[in-house]
Amino acid sequence: MDKDNDVELIGKSTPYRGYFRIDKYRLRHRRYDGGWSQPLDREVFERGHSVAVLPYDPTQDAVVLIEQFRMAPYAVGDHPWLIEAIAGIVEAGEAPEDVARREAVEEADCRLDGPLTLIGKCYLSPGGTSEHCHLFCGRCDSTGLGGVHGLAEEGEDIRVLVLAFDAAMALIERGEIRTSPAMIGLLWLARHRDRLRQEWRRPAGR
Repeated sequence: MDKDNDVELIGKSTPYRGYFRIDKYRLRHRRYDGGWSQPLDREVFERGHSVAVLPYDPTQDAVVLIEQFRMAPYAVGDHPWLIEAIAGIVEAGEAPEDVARREAVEEADCRLDGPLTLIGKCYLSPGGTSEHCHLFCGRCDSTGLGGVHGLAEEGEDIRVLVLAFDAAMALIERGEIRTSPAMIGLLWLARHRDRLRQEWRRPAGR
């Protein structure tokens, strides 16, 4: 289907604009049977586009993850401290790779060595938000990493977790990792880990 010819925009407004933005649309779209849908009212949460990165230490066979408080799980009565991949929002003029390196330092004091490997690009929740995520894997030296980091002015309180690869995969199996970029990154690494350990032989520098 063609977004220009198979979607009719009837109206658009912005009922909320703050740190984030909510746009409201009224539209109809072409159905698979060739007809048109009824007019639909839909809201889109606009928070910008994001980047996530999974630092991997091929020498120690370890990954770097983070844990922090998240409001949305708390709001629905779930455990609000989540294990995640390092991530951040793309600012104007920034390349996704630069965001990954910046956030790795800000959130985990972790320097990524050499070129980043693109795992993929995905919409995180396309039914409600426009957020589109670049997900990378980057080589690091995990020696000495840990502790609590984050920017005080942004209210960040981020615990850094350095985990053996097998231990991180066990967290997925036990349902203790419940964030999609971390899960996607680790499952991708399970498939490509042997290749990366061959390619990333030279010790990484922090």
